Amino acid sequence: MSDIECKRIEKAPSKVGGRRYQQPATSDDPAGSPDKDAILRSPDNSFAIMPSHTSKDLLAALLKTTEADIIPLTREGVTSGSKVFGAAILSAASLAPYTVATNDERTSPLLHGEINCIQKFYTVSHPDPASRPSPGDDCVFFATHEPCSLCLSGITWSGFKELYFLFTYEDSRDRFAIPYDLEILEEVFRVKAEGETEAALSRRALYNRSNKFFEARSLGDLVEDLEDAAEREHWAAEVERVKGLYDGLSKTYQEGKKSGAATSSTWK
Repeated sequence: MSDIECKRIEKAPSKVGGRRYQQPATSDDPAGSPDKDAILRSPDNSFAIMPSHTSKDLLAALLKTTEADIIPLTREGVTSGSKVFGAAILSAASLAPYTVATNDERTSPLLHGEINCIQKFYTVSHPDPASRPSPGDDCVFFATHEPCSLCLSGITWSGFKELYFLFTYEDSRDRFAIPYDLEILEEVFRVKAEGETEAALSRRALYNRSNKFFEARSLGDLVEDLEDAAEREHWAAEVERVKGLYDGLSKTYQEGKKSGAATSSTWK
């Protein structure tokens, strides 16, 4: 294990070491062979050991998933009146996507990209609870846009612990003309303390990015993790390039909104 950077994951009975992580035993290999998502075991079997991905690994995988898997679905969605938001649930071991989905507010105002992705993860990709990857131990959650209050709750209730996003709330408001994620957090959830000034209230974070349930980081945060200046410059440019792919998608959505595209959403 000395040549592999690892992180400790507390033992999860019935998940770690089960058939999901082990190929069936054969006469040539009585113990079975680890599959591509294998989680190694400690010598005393007390905890699982998973590869710990670098910020560069995460940037490469999440940007690739965005460009190759999420954007094509988004292109279909915006032409039918749905917003530009998408999400993916990836294997924590391989960073390959388990499930990808986008906003489907044409069908229901609750089918935000993240909620739609969670629903498909449970009902389409992995309907069998016995073989389903553990959201907390086996998955990485990615949202193209910083999740709104509805989606933060859905991610939390589903047990995902590792969350990344491409665009911030401010991007959603300023770049995409969709201010409601920010407005709902501010108007519904932000409570002014006695004696607190408006200036102090405005400086307060809208939610805890690091909390007992999950840790949320932007791809910009991952870029800042990189120590090499040339790598930071390269990946910052890649992030901006992929962000730029959304400009045309946003234009299509906004034009559809102006022309009266059918949707179930109240807040367009």
